[in-house]
Amino acid sequence: MKILIVGPSWVGDMVMAQTLFQCLKQRHPQCEIDVLAPEWSRPILERMPEVRQALSFPLGHGVLELATRRRIGKSLVGQYDQAILLPNSLKSALVPFFAGIPKRTGWRGEFRYGLLNDVRTLDKDRYPLMIERFMALAFEPGVELPKPYPRPTLQIDPVTREAALAKFDLTLDRPVLALCPGAEFGESKRWPSEHYARVAEAKIREGWQVWLFGSKNDHAVGEDIRARLIPGLREESVNLSGGTSLAEAIDLMSCADAVVSNDSGLMHVAAALNRPLVAVYGSTSPGFTPPLAEHVEVVRLGIECSPCFDRTCRFGHYNCLRQLMPQAVNEALQRLQGTPVEVK
Repeated sequence: MKILIVGPSWVGDMVMAQTLFQCLKQRHPQCEIDVLAPEWSRPILERMPEVRQALSFPLGHGVLELATRRRIGKSLVGQYDQAILLPNSLKSALVPFFAGIPKRTGWRGEFRYGLLNDVRTLDKDRYPLMIERFMALAFEPGVELPKPYPRPTLQIDPVTREAALAKFDLTLDRPVLALCPGAEFGESKRWPSEHYARVAEAKIREGWQVWLFGSKNDHAVGEDIRARLIPGLREESVNLSGGTSLAEAIDLMSCADAVVSNDSGLMHVAAALNRPLVAVYGSTSPGFTPPLAEHVEVVRLGIECSPCFDRTCRFGHYNCLRQLMPQAVNEALQRLQGTPVEVK
């Protein structure tokens, strides 16, 4: 059985999609799973043993380009028995339709009748978690999802990890605290730089080193955090934001002894690497897309106006994050430190 997955467009969602792949392998151990997704997701998919290959999708998020979708679909004719769509958009259903894949499965979305022939109606109360909505597509409608739920688990090649350490001149002579202060979603997910700096200072004084991760858009906030450290401590931190590829970031994060992250894609990467993780929530809630790992501490205030899920604070104060003090995160880190985790 050959299955084509049309993958999501966000890092965290792609990590969580592994739960679907795991369920498919449980049901059909001999099935072959290919994932059609943006090229940036290849390093994630290559670290999932359930995936045979990642197929690069050249169009950006929200772009129609009907002729290109038709061409890609025609190139896949006769190769798959089933397609499973994780996005709910009409556009995401076009390639499997043009490919003539016999069974095309997905949740009812934007006018997809005819494009899909295995259309599911989502009961949000039954499936409150995103992973449940992904996993349910591996089974017939109405089937009870097997428990315990699988967890995303990214596999690391020691050779590529050593190459990344050498490239950035990093050593593991001291424990590593990874900080992920960015959030593509917007400012309402960003814990303040001054709070991150206080956490970094505390761990450096304990003998740790600090690595900052993120995209090129997060480089400035990484530099702001480092600038808040006094000379002598600042030198024990390195800002990798924007300097690494996603593959290198994943490999380097696997070296971390602890991670502090906003609710972001890198939070889900850290969880899938089974790193001890403190997840900082403000405008969002762990009730839909929690980090899926054993050693996790979720820190949030839960003030009256949160979660609002807005990209920017409608009141302009961002109190759900600003009033969340570094002490809460430091205490969460201390609780996690009692359980060392081996790198796999």
